[in-house]
Amino acid sequence: MAIKNVLIVDDSATDTHLLSEMLKKNGYTVLTATSGEDGIARAKKDKPDLILMDIVMPGMSGFEATRAITKNPDTASIPVIVCSTKGQETDKAWGLRQGAKDYIVKPVVEKVLMEKIRTL
Repeated sequence: MAIKNVLIVDDSATDTHLLSEMLKKNGYTVLTATSGEDGIARAKKDKPDLILMDIVMPGMSGFEATRAITKNPDTASIPVIVCSTKGQETDKAWGLRQGAKDYIVKPVVEKVLMEKIRTL
């Protein structure tokens, strides 16, 4: 499946802006959500081709939102890449156990992000 539409779920306006610019520059259409709950709703409504998920957010964490998205039959086919400042191996392992396809530690390097998207 060709990835065209990417949903960024992140409560940080700065991180959302940086990721959006990287993606737009590389030809992707960007949707955004500022919370885990909003991310789940946008995933169900808009059916993006990929979700970039932050972990540390108020309310529902990105781990919980990733699990909800990847376990729901309506959204389970949407790949999730976690983009977080939490860089411990245990965080990465937990993110993958929640259903994420990959895990990137912030600050996100554009070349690394584009390579991970291409290899999905």
